Amino acid sequence: MSVYVVLLRGINVGRHNRIAMGDLRALLGDLGYRDAATHLQSGNAVVTSGEEGPEAVAAAVSAGLRERFGLEVPVVVRTAAGFAAAVEANPLEVADPSRFLVLFCSGTLDTAALVGLDPAAYPRERLAVTATEAYTVHEEGLRLARLPDVVARHADGAVTGRNWRTVLRIAEMTRR
Repeated sequence: MSVYVVLLRGINVGRHNRIAMGDLRALLGDLGYRDAATHLQSGNAVVTSGEEGPEAVAAAVSAGLRERFGLEVPVVVRTAAGFAAAVEANPLEVADPSRFLVLFCSGTLDTAALVGLDPAAYPRERLAVTATEAYTVHEEGLRLARLPDVVARHADGAVTGRNWRTVLRIAEMTRR
């Protein structure tokens, strides 16, 4: 059995894509995942499964959300080890966890294009990238952040972000 982190993009933001976390846990259980636990109301879950990898879990959860709730929601999945590796790979200082995002991509990122960005164009933001994650600092807060949208334009899959505090809490949840 493997532990997976399931990240839903755009859940419970404003009036769109509303889903109670109890309903999400029930759906995950009905899909055959065990020990489903959620964190916050933004679509963060940790499950145990014998599935054949993150892509299979993402496809099953996406189909389940569509069938049960009528929601087209991008789903990004990492193994517990992959999620821990993303935490360890962070090359940036985290001065304020609420102004620090990890952007998780379901595919890969165009790292050459992202590394080639002119930092002067984003004076109060910083960026570091791996093949499937981007790490961003936003000194003026997330409301004014521009880099997450830039990262999403350089991704071949869905991108969803979590602040550092949430990332660390999810990492704790994977250590069952």
